[in-house]
Amino acid sequence: MKSSPPLNALLYLSTLLLAPLLPAAPPNVVFIMADDLGWADVGFHDAEFYETPNIDKLRAAGMEFSSAYPGASNCMPSRSCLVSGMYVPRTDMWTPGTKAKGSKAAMKFLVPRNNDKSGDAVFPSKDALEPSITSIAEVLKTAGYHTAHFGKWHLGPDGQGFDLNDTSGNGTGTKGGYYSDIDVAERLTDAACKYITDNKEQPFFIYLCHWDVHTPITARKEVVSKYRDKLDKGRDWKRKWNPTYTAMIEAVDTSVGRIRKQLQDEGLEENTLLIFTSDNGGYSGVTWCDPLKGAKGSFFEGGIRVPTCMSWPGTIKPGGTTDIPITGVDLLPTLADLAGAKLPGNQPVDGKSWKPLLTGTDAPQLTDRAIFWHYPLYLAGAEYNKVLPVHGTDLPYWRATPCSVIRKGDWKLLQFFEDDSIQLYNLKNDLGETTDLAKTNKEKAAALLAELKQWQKDTKAVIPHTPNPDFNPKSLSKNGR
Repeated sequence: MKSSPPLNALLYLSTLLLAPLLPAAPPNVVFIMADDLGWADVGFHDAEFYETPNIDKLRAAGMEFSSAYPGASNCMPSRSCLVSGMYVPRTDMWTPGTKAKGSKAAMKFLVPRNNDKSGDAVFPSKDALEPSITSIAEVLKTAGYHTAHFGKWHLGPDGQGFDLNDTSGNGTGTKGGYYSDIDVAERLTDAACKYITDNKEQPFFIYLCHWDVHTPITARKEVVSKYRDKLDKGRDWKRKWNPTYTAMIEAVDTSVGRIRKQLQDEGLEENTLLIFTSDNGGYSGVTWCDPLKGAKGSFFEGGIRVPTCMSWPGTIKPGGTTDIPITGVDLLPTLADLAGAKLPGNQPVDGKSWKPLLTGTDAPQLTDRAIFWHYPLYLAGAEYNKVLPVHGTDLPYWRATPCSVIRKGDWKLLQFFEDDSIQLYNLKNDLGETTDLAKTNKEKAAALLAELKQWQKDTKAVIPHTPNPDFNPKSLSKNGR
């Protein structure tokens, strides 16, 4: 008579048979965002002077998203898109400080502007997300996630449902920790690593927002000294690179390496989606965005295209690249899709899930769609980022004027409200946006403009039109004052 198989052997066999039928455990997600890190500031985009070995290793282990965009060209509205899943016109969060920045004599339209109450009531401009908005943290919590935010917040006093969120921006429970503190990147990383260890038994979402490399440009003296030596003793650099800014980049890069190692040490790397990105383009006062046009605050590519890579061993094939455009409003629906969570029922969700790109499947919902930006204010330029003139003149002055933008496929169209003009670029052939095709490809321009205007209508986007009684370009000197 044959003996029965041991019970543990039967259990093992049943596990093998049932494994393909069981749902995969939802992944942990760690989202690391630098502040003002430009598209060209990383090694995997051939940075000449800056060193980002840990970010480069993350990219090599995963996938680069070469057409990744935030939902705005500066920090506050960019973050509102990530946390809410909605485009900026739905939140009225246009810019930090809520006001246009620049000479009122250079503004054709009346808009909310600095030190001038006459512009305040023209249209809403908010500095906080409404507490009633369902956030990405609240969506993930319905799927059993623990959620934490560390670092820069910029969305108002409400924690938006994160289990751990110091909205002051410190995020570590210690005193200090603001962006002028050279130790803040290290302490934020300490807190994130501890959270990984403390929450490894259930799925978690970490939203780690570094203050670096935003101004003020400060860093550890010994690291600055290392890069000053590199600058002084190295080859003939084509530009006078900033050693302190470079040291700030190293602080972010070190954080990425530490987070990745912590996941490896805890045995969590294969079930964790690790994302690295920036909140907007590089700051023109300290870095360069070549070959892109413009920089932070502009709606040309230098202001809105950001370095982005993601790793998820066993799911994302290493070394890949996708040029399919993604944008900040996509984060909420993507993580909801991965977690098996329902989307909010009380508000629109403007983004689309990236899950097909991560898993290597077809993504027609991403390749065939349009993505959008909108900005109804003015933003004065700096350094080489004076990419737009004062209306009616050839005086370079603005980073941004009231405008809307659409990208669909390889095409990008900008609509400027001051003179109702448009510019059209094919980004596949002209990444630097040097050749305006609006007049030579009128059919494509008309189709994109019609789609953009429909989006403006659907989102109730504010479009300024009230003449500014102080508009007086003749009063401006050559430097715009």
